[in-house]
Amino acid sequence: MIDWSYYSNLFPANEKTIWLNNCGTTPISTFAFSKVNEYLVEYSKFGTIHSFSIYSKIQKSIKSILASLLHCETDELAIIHNTSEGMNFISRGIELSSGDEILLLENEYPANVYPWDHWKEKAVQIHFVKLGRSQNEFLENLKSTITEKTKLVSFSAVHWGTGLPLPLKEIGVLCKDRNILFAVDGAQGIGHIPIDVQEMNISYLSASGWKWLLGPLGVGILYINSSKPIKSIFKGTQSVSGSEVYLPYKNEFKPNAEKFEFSTPNFTDWVYFEASLNMLSELGFESVMKRINELSYYLYQGLESNGFTLALENPKELRGILSMSHSKVTSTEIHRKLLTQNIVVGDRIGFTRFSPHVYNTFEQLDRVISLTKL
Repeated sequence: MIDWSYYSNLFPANEKTIWLNNCGTTPISTFAFSKVNEYLVEYSKFGTIHSFSIYSKIQKSIKSILASLLHCETDELAIIHNTSEGMNFISRGIELSSGDEILLLENEYPANVYPWDHWKEKAVQIHFVKLGRSQNEFLENLKSTITEKTKLVSFSAVHWGTGLPLPLKEIGVLCKDRNILFAVDGAQGIGHIPIDVQEMNISYLSASGWKWLLGPLGVGILYINSSKPIKSIFKGTQSVSGSEVYLPYKNEFKPNAEKFEFSTPNFTDWVYFEASLNMLSELGFESVMKRINELSYYLYQGLESNGFTLALENPKELRGILSMSHSKVTSTEIHRKLLTQNIVVGDRIGFTRFSPHVYNTFEQLDRVISLTKL
């Protein structure tokens, strides 16, 4: 039996706020803070003699946890900075021809739109698939939009505005049957919903680490399926095979995703990220996802009784991102009212967006429900 109050007490944010914007950014826990502090104290005493003795250990630990979570190999992962960076690596690394088509998602977050724009200059067509209010509606929209010219689709695992989890497995089947590359913006998905890159036939995935994975700003993840390698337009000290020996210069890139780790990272953030991943891993990601779903559904029931309407057609498809609207008040007004009470939520495309995490409590949600009675 998990003592969730123990984890609530690890987050000082609970002392001053009710933080329900975890699909935006997440506050640091005292567990991660203590690990970072421990590292910095050691660094102050020993410099790189200490830090670089554990560099490979931290890197291996992060990738091991993520590989287990995503059901991939560690050498298919790179630790990068953010989703946009990873999507640019993917977009610049694949090969398409004039007349080919790319399909993106309607009202998609810019991180999975802007990186593909350069293909327009090469006469590659970019079209948008309507999201719809349910997984079935989206699938029908996708089927009617795919053509023989479609060579790549790139969708978010969970829509940032409405909270709809896309049917990744079914999309993967469609792509496999039609020999279409499948890229995923996993920022709203990893740690929030199950993602099995093998079962879902995902070719590439990029995500930020500071949402459901409770990591620091500026650390991201890149997954490259080993059977679908891409080229790199950048080359750095760490990109090449045998990078430990600087001279003579090397021409051969490291295999697969590792070549996208160019040089010295922000190692302090890696320590922070590893600490958060270890905490979530020890809890068990299945338990984490279940807890998130329970909190979100509890809040949904309370808000619905207050006259709010869910963005999704089917409440059974609700996961951790709860987007609601009300006929009598705008999302901006709700956002402002809650913020005056130190309750942090999102205001996105006409919806008030709530996204609880494991450290939130049912008592906090009761307060939000009470304050949203109109």
